[in-house]
Amino acid sequence: MSLDDATLLDIHQRMIRIRTFETEAGRLMEAGKIPGALHLYVGQEAVAAGIMAQLSNEDWITSTHRGHGHLIAKGGEYGRMFAELFGKSTGYCKGKGGSMHISNMDLGMLGANGIVGAGPPIAVGAAFSIKYRKVNNVAVTFFGDGASNEGSFHEAANMATLYKLPLLLVCENNGYGEYTPQANHQAVVDVADRAAGYGMPGVVVDGMDAIAVYESAEAAIERAKAGEGPTLLECKTYRFFDHVGIRGMGLAYRTDEELQEWQKRDPIYMFEEKLAEQGVLAKEAATKLHETILKEVQEGIKFAENSPDPDPATLLEDVYA
Repeated sequence: MSLDDATLLDIHQRMIRIRTFETEAGRLMEAGKIPGALHLYVGQEAVAAGIMAQLSNEDWITSTHRGHGHLIAKGGEYGRMFAELFGKSTGYCKGKGGSMHISNMDLGMLGANGIVGAGPPIAVGAAFSIKYRKVNNVAVTFFGDGASNEGSFHEAANMATLYKLPLLLVCENNGYGEYTPQANHQAVVDVADRAAGYGMPGVVVDGMDAIAVYESAEAAIERAKAGEGPTLLECKTYRFFDHVGIRGMGLAYRTDEELQEWQKRDPIYMFEEKLAEQGVLAKEAATKLHETILKEVQEGIKFAENSPDPDPATLLEDVYA
């Protein structure tokens, strides 16, 4: 590993923050304490952590229905995140966005989005703004393998390349479009192959390896900032929980054996083994960090539970048409 210790520890902490938040959120949903459906990010942490470790609050991102991990990795506060999931007035969107529409302009989070494939065109607009203002930033859009079939993705890819916009298109390919295996909804094996049709580089990376993600994203970000245009980065990853919640709806669309094989490549524990081997982080220290973050997450839950509900009189505030 060529990254310095501070960067490695930063990536590690971001992954644990995501894993702990999502695990606790899933438990609350299945206990009936959080309304609605949560699409959890457990298993995919290396993607968000490896990329967000390189972004500032002035770098914009667009997210997906599975977007908690992106905002957590970009510095989101547990309390305000949970408050949004609980529908409380102290949430990032005052309880009006919920799980699939969390946003925060101060962190450069343009929003999670419940519409599949809706993020790329928004990120194109953000990237155009960056180029127009001549600032040294980038926009990053996250989407899944299923979203790469949507016209919005292709329109965004075409426009971004045409104008050489500082954009990174990140396909988090977890192998499934909801409950449909990738092979059953698209003919290509690598989504990155689609980049060639728009004249941009397409890069495939192991999305369970945070270092590989970091290094590939680093090259793409440098290219974007140099005025050379966008890159399509496909991160091959896997979600450990179901499409919705932890156990989901009980649909038999993947085998236990498949899940177990992917869990052997857990991005957090593989990373911790590397850190221990390099003498960067002892196992005892890693365990302590897990415990510390769990306590912080639990404090965030208490903050959300004790927060007031929104005043019905504010129903139409912050609503645009």
